[in-house]
Amino acid sequence: MTISVAIVAMDEEANIGRTLASVRWADEIVLVDSGSKDRTCAIAREHGARVVVEPWRGYVAQKQYAIDLCTKDWVLLLDADEEVSPGLAEEIKAAITDAYAASGYKLPRKNLFLGRWIRHGGFYPDPKLRLFRRGQGFVTGHDPHDRCELKPEVRQTTLQFKNALVHYTYPNLTLYLGHMNRYSGLGAQLAIAKGHRSFSVINIVLRPLATFIYNYFFRLGFLDGHEGLLLHMYHAGYVSWKYAKAWEQERSKSSLQ
Repeated sequence: MTISVAIVAMDEEANIGRTLASVRWADEIVLVDSGSKDRTCAIAREHGARVVVEPWRGYVAQKQYAIDLCTKDWVLLLDADEEVSPGLAEEIKAAITDAYAASGYKLPRKNLFLGRWIRHGGFYPDPKLRLFRRGQGFVTGHDPHDRCELKPEVRQTTLQFKNALVHYTYPNLTLYLGHMNRYSGLGAQLAIAKGHRSFSVINIVLRPLATFIYNYFFRLGFLDGHEGLLLHMYHAGYVSWKYAKAWEQERSKSSLQ
């Protein structure tokens, strides 16, 4: 059995070499680039990846496009800032030799925030369905929160690996806050589609507060030290920004009418 690795990227020269080196054993690597201005594409080609340049379609559509380009028996979907640990690589290679074990596999994800492994607050093991037989998995969700699922018509059998996929997320606060600002804008559009258009103290104040209390105290996020405090505090801020931006966008539309 053979395996393809699908990756979407843009301006990821700081991460992509590490990611590609961790899957050098794959039969095929497909990298879909949405217009990098750095050395992302050059580094990918140096690692033997097939690089396809495609304008950004959104998180869900771009990742599905990358999967559709894969030609091998199995597909492993990775983000450009993720690394397959050696132990996980051995588990994957063993799994795809068993033609009847499962239709897909969930990978536990080791999230790093400001360089620290976040073990609590719902961030570990954070299992993600990322490995599946070609043609049997697809990308769904709402931007920016995409996820993989098995198609309804296939056997819904999944297993979970023990070794982790390492996620080098947000090495500094500037990058994190920039992403949360962008993600909250996308989240606002989804909130509007769900009918959240008015100024709501519940959504802008109470919901973020409840999110922080639940993750930081009840899910033991406080055990992750200073990094855990900042992560959960700013994530609660993201929730507030999302609903505040939804209200702001609707107010702007009303003022133009």
